[in-house]
Amino acid sequence: MSSAILSSFQSYAPAKTDLLSVAWGLVALLTIYITHWLYRWRNPKTKGVLPPGSMGLPFIGETIQLIMPSASIDLPPFIKSRLKRYGPIFRTNVAGRPVIISADSEFNYYILRHDERLVESWSLDTFAKLFDQNDQSWRKYVRNLALNHFGVEALKERLIPRMEDTIRETLAAWSSQESMEVKSAAITLTIDFAGRQLFSGDLEKAPLKLSDMYNVLLQGLMSFPLNIPGTAHHKCLKIHREVRLMMGDVLKKRRMSPPSSSHGTDRQEDLLDHLIRDLNKESFLNEDFIVQQLFGLLYVSSDSISITLALAFKLLAEHPSVLEELTAEHEEILKNRENLDSPLTWNEYKSMTFTLQVINEVLRLASFAPGLFRRALQDIPINGYTIPKGWVIVIATAALHLNSNQFDDPLEFNPRRWKDIESSVVSKSFMPFGLGLKQCPGAEYSRVFLAIFLHVLVTKYRWALVKGGKIVRAPIIRFPHGFHYKISERIN
Repeated sequence: MSSAILSSFQSYAPAKTDLLSVAWGLVALLTIYITHWLYRWRNPKTKGVLPPGSMGLPFIGETIQLIMPSASIDLPPFIKSRLKRYGPIFRTNVAGRPVIISADSEFNYYILRHDERLVESWSLDTFAKLFDQNDQSWRKYVRNLALNHFGVEALKERLIPRMEDTIRETLAAWSSQESMEVKSAAITLTIDFAGRQLFSGDLEKAPLKLSDMYNVLLQGLMSFPLNIPGTAHHKCLKIHREVRLMMGDVLKKRRMSPPSSSHGTDRQEDLLDHLIRDLNKESFLNEDFIVQQLFGLLYVSSDSISITLALAFKLLAEHPSVLEELTAEHEEILKNRENLDSPLTWNEYKSMTFTLQVINEVLRLASFAPGLFRRALQDIPINGYTIPKGWVIVIATAALHLNSNQFDDPLEFNPRRWKDIESSVVSKSFMPFGLGLKQCPGAEYSRVFLAIFLHVLVTKYRWALVKGGKIVRAPIIRFPHGFHYKISERIN
């Protein structure tokens, strides 16, 4: 019996040893594979030397560090620490995508001057899904469309008096409230105004208020692109679908009932009319494209203005000498009128020298966009390094706007700095709306809207902070507790 057991054990022991050897071999191979994969993740293959930096954790890169909020108007720690460690151009990885972040004004100016040759426009995954910006073929059409309805000529001919009337009505309504959260209220103002220019108020009777939906949507645009229930990104995409459905219904009704039969022949053509008229002229135009453009145009006409307005409330209240000079400029405009009740004119807007300096300074400090996004169309050499073809380049506008080499005491609100600032600094280190041919076609529209709002505000009202006022960057500037102000009519 014992000999049989011993014989069985002797035959089992080598088999067990063989299995252990195989298991250890598999572990060794897996370890080698993972080590090699991690090395390749952290050291992407390229023809030249990559700019310095880190690729972070597998799959998520350094996304978490990038979106971590910091309670300051200054650069986020993610950007600031890496600029100090690596210099003005460094590499990173955001949501699994290799990225170059640049705060080098000369390099940024160079690639923007060579748009569509060295680089092409690109959007974060969230923005690409919402705005469908991956197709380049129709960009010129959309730009011309926006300029036609929101550009200088449109401002001169019809938009300025409409803006002033809307702003006067809005501020009168705000002043009747105990307090107003100015950021969300400004989104409502800008969305409602732009919506009337896009589709003549056809959504005003919709079951859900468009500006409320955009308020929710804007909270999720810079969230981590994780599309599962409960996340800000998932909610953002859900709101996007709902808004598109509403706009699609408006489009279908408009096509079935032309302006001459539903709105009267005296109504001016709005942007939706323009798109429908071109529907059979442009090969890329279809109903889905039209809805997408309406959605995108409403976004670009609202978020930047609402952030800038909210920050202007805070900065002007904290700097009484600036507010005094701003008020004096607008009172001078009123004094020079033959009729005090006349609407603002284009020439009056162009005379607002200090107002435009105030707007520039708020835009500089706000840096409302995370940056300008481009994708390399070829390998790009820079200072001994190579940016590989296909990599995303983020022009860190906040780093440019808060650069102490270009702007003395950059965190200080000082509109007077713009009086003597060099043109080269403006062209290469100040780009709230982009640069050159790719500058946002709504840049002048935004400045005019802000100028008119300030005109009505400082000549008719006073305001005081009730609660909130905290600022964070994550990396976009945000106001987590809102800016709640009591707005009161001014007593002369």
